[in-house]
This record gives sequence, structure tokens and C-alpha cells, in this order.
Amino acid sequence: MPMSAEEITQAITTGLPGSNIELTDLAGDNDHWAAVVTAPQFAGKNRVQQHKMVYEALGGKMGGVLHALQLTTQAPT
Repeated sequence: MPMSAEEITQAITTGLPGSNIELTDLAGDNDHWAAVVTAPQFAGKNRVQQHKMVYEALGGKMGGVLHALQLTTQAPT
């Protein structure tokens, strides 16, 4: 069963407190998501480090329960 938007949001906000997540269901199937994650923890980190932080927050569900995630990350301005 795919991860719901609420489950994805909760996992990321738990792992990255203070983050803001904007999710879009790309295929209408709750299995292919686009996410824009803005988190203060990203300040001073490069994009690869930021993405790794999101994947860690998802607790290994990427590629399994969470099939596809188009990810955009940024620090707050």
C-alpha cells in the first residue's frame, strides 16, 4: 500500500522539525509524488546532503512503500 500525503508529511516533519512540505500527487495514484521541502536544517548543506536528510527522515521507505518522489529542497529565505 502506498504512503499517503499525511504519512509522508508526518515522517519528514518528525525527522526535520520546523520543515514545510508541499506535496503534489503526480499520477493521481498516491504512489508518485513531488515534494518541495523547506527546512532550516538545510542551511549550509548542498543539494545531495539535503536530499539525504529527507531520505533519512523517511526511514528507509523510499523505493519500497514510497515508490517515487520527485524532490526539491531548500533552506528558508
